[in-house]
Amino acid sequence: MALVPYNTEGALSALAKLHNPSATFHFAGHEVRLDQDWRRSGVAAVVWDAAIVLCMYLDLLGEVEVRGKSAIELGAGTGLVGIVAALLGAQVTITDREPALELLSTNVRGNVPAQIQHSVSVSELSWGSDLDRYPAGAYHLVLGADIVYLEETFPALLRTLDHLCSDATVVLLACKIRYERDSKFLDMLRKGFTVEEVHYDSERDIHVYRATKRTPRMDL
Repeated sequence: MALVPYNTEGALSALAKLHNPSATFHFAGHEVRLDQDWRRSGVAAVVWDAAIVLCMYLDLLGEVEVRGKSAIELGAGTGLVGIVAALLGAQVTITDREPALELLSTNVRGNVPAQIQHSVSVSELSWGSDLDRYPAGAYHLVLGADIVYLEETFPALLRTLDHLCSDATVVLLACKIRYERDSKFLDMLRKGFTVEEVHYDSERDIHVYRATKRTPRMDL
């Protein structure tokens, strides 16, 4: 579902950028050039501000250890976050639904140096489905940028997070709170996770949340 911006000059300029065939960024000491294809694949084939902010958080703020960690990105789209995590030294599984994988794979091949290609894999993951293909609780980091916007996907996303996370896993979600339903997801997440806002980019109106799985309480 495409988002309809307000009819302002700034919003129209932002929308125009989504139609560019590529987008270029500088993270982790590398130039990252991503192909985009709005006409073919819509929202999954363009870089959203939440992905940029999450990459800035990982690369520039240094509050999360990435090097040597196992990471999985959910709803990766063009793959910016997963690619940057790999450039920062993580072992990364970059996932999305099957229609997004061709463009995603192209971007990974074009931006991850040959010497670390072995540390990155692209894989299909539809939230809530075939989760046994992914080892339960095996990831240090679970990453998601602008994946909280369709209310009907929330239960499946929560099941996926519950499967992928151990008590030691750190979940980082970057999102714009557009509607009341987005806050509702955070409330749903808090039933099984401790959630805190760790960064806010006021220029882009993007929040970064850190979540960790609650340890079941043992009643005495």
